[in-house]
Amino acid sequence: MDRDRRIQELSIRLRYLQDIFLGEHNPDVELLTTRFEELCARVSDLSADEAARQIKTLEELFGFLERKLERQLSPMHKVRIVRHPQRICLKDILENVYDNYTEIGGQDEYSIDPSMLIARAYITRKRGKKTYHQPVMVIGQEKGHGQEFRNGGSVKPWGNAKALHYMKVAETEGIPIHTYIFTPGSYPIEDYPGAAQQIARNLYEMAGLKVPIVAVISEGGSGGAEAIGLADTRIMMSHGYYSVISPEGAAAIEGRLKEGERATPELIARCAEALKITADDNRAMGYVDWVIHEPELGARPEHYAFFRKLRKAVIASTDEIVLEVSNLRLFRSWALKRHRGSDVLDVYVRWSLDAAAQQRLLWRRYKKYRRMAQQAYLEERYFFKKAVTQVADALAGVYSYLRYELLGRHQKKVTELAEDVHAEMQVVMSRPARWWKRLKETLGLKPEAAAGLVALSAWDEGRGQDGWRYVSPQAKHDRAIPCPRARTNGCLDQWAPDLFGDFAGVCRFCGHHFPMEYQWYLHNVFDPGSITEFFADVESTNPLKFPGFDERLAEAKKKTGHKSACMTFEARIEGIPLMVAMLMAAFRGGSVGAAEGEKFIRAIERARRKQLPFLAYVHGTAGIRIQEGVNGVIQMPRCTLAVRRYIEAGGLYLVLYDTNSYAGPVASFLGCSPYQFAVRSANIGFAGRSVIKETTGMDIPPDYHNAYQALARGHIQGIWDRREIRANLLQSLKTMGGPKLASR
Repeated sequence: MDRDRRIQELSIRLRYLQDIFLGEHNPDVELLTTRFEELCARVSDLSADEAARQIKTLEELFGFLERKLERQLSPMHKVRIVRHPQRICLKDILENVYDNYTEIGGQDEYSIDPSMLIARAYITRKRGKKTYHQPVMVIGQEKGHGQEFRNGGSVKPWGNAKALHYMKVAETEGIPIHTYIFTPGSYPIEDYPGAAQQIARNLYEMAGLKVPIVAVISEGGSGGAEAIGLADTRIMMSHGYYSVISPEGAAAIEGRLKEGERATPELIARCAEALKITADDNRAMGYVDWVIHEPELGARPEHYAFFRKLRKAVIASTDEIVLEVSNLRLFRSWALKRHRGSDVLDVYVRWSLDAAAQQRLLWRRYKKYRRMAQQAYLEERYFFKKAVTQVADALAGVYSYLRYELLGRHQKKVTELAEDVHAEMQVVMSRPARWWKRLKETLGLKPEAAAGLVALSAWDEGRGQDGWRYVSPQAKHDRAIPCPRARTNGCLDQWAPDLFGDFAGVCRFCGHHFPMEYQWYLHNVFDPGSITEFFADVESTNPLKFPGFDERLAEAKKKTGHKSACMTFEARIEGIPLMVAMLMAAFRGGSVGAAEGEKFIRAIERARRKQLPFLAYVHGTAGIRIQEGVNGVIQMPRCTLAVRRYIEAGGLYLVLYDTNSYAGPVASFLGCSPYQFAVRSANIGFAGRSVIKETTGMDIPPDYHNAYQALARGHIQGIWDRREIRANLLQSLKTMGGPKLASR
C-alpha cells in the first residue's frame, strides 16, 4: 500500500537522522521521533484520506527540519554521514553517472579484494546528429550498503595492486581514469606486497601516467586515499571529509590513551574540528579543485539530481584537463569555464592526447602539487640572501649541464671510440704477440715473476672500528647495559662506555643495534668538514592552529636546535659528493609536515640540477604529522612527484631506514625508491602493532616489522651494520644508478 510505503520511507529517514546525531539531545530529532511514533500509534484508526493528510504533514515537517539540521552539521556529523550505510557507493555512481560499464578484476566477494572495484565504462555525448562513446577507466573503493565483505572500503595491499594494474591498462589504451575515494584508510598489514610499499608504488606510477586523472573524494582517509588520489583534478563532495587520520585516531593520540581505552565523544568531536577535514576547509587550503554540493544531510541512492550533477562535474573536469594541455583549445576552454556547473555541456572534447600533450600533462601535474602547502610553513629569508641562493642554484645547474651533459656527451663519444679502437688493435696484434712469445721461449728468455699478483696485501691498521669521530653521550654513563635479546641469545651485560663508544651501540654478542643520536651518523659516515646545510630557514609551524601544538613545536625546536624534523645538506663520502635529506627522530618523532616536505623537495631538485646522488636517511619517522592535517598528508604525492622527476632524470635515489619508520613517508616518497636498505634492528611498516590490533583485531608477532621481515617480503634490498654504513654507502655510490651522475 502507498500509505505503508510512505511510512516506511519516513522510518528510514528518521533512523538516518538518529544515526547522524547519535548520542546528542537534538530537539529537532527528538520532535520528529515523537511525531513519528504518534502517527504510527494511531494511523490504523484513521481514514485513508486523513492518514494521507497527516503523513503529508509529517513529510513536510521532515523536509523543513532536515534543511534546518543541515545548517547545524559539524565536521563529526559529516564523518558519520560518509560512513553511513545509506551513503551513495561506487556501484550507485556506476549505475547513474556512466551510460554503460563492465566490472573487471573480479566481482563482489569473488574479487581479489572486494574493497577495490574496477570498471571499464563509457560516457555517451551527442553533438548535433553525431553520438560519441567516450571510454573511461573507473577505479575506487567500494563500501556497498553495509556489505561486510567489502571491509568498509579498507583496501588490502593486493587491492591497491589491482587498481595500479588497471591504471596502467588505461594508460596503454589512452583513456582517462576516474577514481572514487570511499575509504577510512588502507588495511594496515605488511603481507606481500605490503600496505606501505604498494601505496608508494601506486603514487610513483600515478605521478607518471600519461592520461587525465580525475578523483572524487567522499571519505578520504590518509594513505588509503592517496593510493588512488594523485589526480590532475580533485573534486570533493560537500559532506565528505579528507584527513591525515580519522578523528578517533587523532583523539587516541591527543588523549595519550593506553591500549583498550576509548576516547570520549567530546574529544573526538574537538579533534574533527581542529583537523579541518571538511570540503570547505580543503577547498580553502587548495587541496581540492571543486566542491560538488550534495542534497541536505548527504547524497543517498534516491538523489538522482545529484548523480546528474556529478556526471557533469567529471565530464567537465576531464574536458578541462585535456584542453589545458592541447594545442587547439581557445574557444572550447572559454566556453567550458563560462558554463561550468550549468545544465548544458555541449562542448565536445576528444579525450586522447598526443605525445607533446602528454608531456605537458605531466609537467602540469608536477607544478600543481609543487604549489601546494606553501602557506603551511614559515621561511624568513632576506631578499639578498634569497637572491644569492637562487643565482647560485642557477649557476650550479648551468655548470652541471655544461660539464655532464654538453661536454660529457662528447667525452663519452671519444672514450667509446678509443675503447673500440683499442679492442680492434688487440685483435690485430694478437697473432704477432703469439709469434713474439714463441720466439722468446725459443731463445730461452723467461718473463719476470709476477710476485706482486700473488702476494698478500698488507693489513691497514687504520681500518679498525675504534676511534669514532663522534661518541654518543650515552657512553658517559658508568653502568652496565643489558641487551634486550639477552633472554633468547644469552648476551652478557656490557659496560656503557664500551657499548656506546668503541662498539658504536652494537651488542658484541648478538649484533642488536641500540638507538644512537643522529649526530653519530653526521660525524662518522661523511667526510670530516664536508657537510654544507641548505634550507635551514624553512620552519615548521601550526597552520591549523591546533590546540597546544605551538608549545610542543617550540619545545622540539629548543631541544634539537633545528626548525623542522628534516635536515638537508650536501656532503661527501671518500670525496664523492651527494645530497642528503635526514629525518630526525628527536624532532617530534621525525614526523613529516609541510616544512619537511618542502625541504625534501628542494633538496632533491637541487640534486637533480647538480646531478648528484640523493640519500634519504631516516633516523626515524612516526609518519605524517597529524596536527597539520591535510597540509601534512599532501606531502605524500608532492614529494613522490619530485622523486619520480629526479629518478627519470637519471639520478640515484637511496633510502636508509634506522630505528622506527612508519606510515605516510614509508608509503610514499621513501617507499618508492628502487634501492632501500635498513640498519639492523630497524622496524619498518605502515602501522604500529596497537593500530593493527585495533583496526583488524589481529595479534601480530613481536618481530612483524623488523628489518629481516621487511627484507624477506621484498620491501628493502639489504640490511646494514651501523659500523659499516660508510663503506656500504661508498660501495652503493660506485655500483648503483645510471650514468647521469657526477659521481660517474
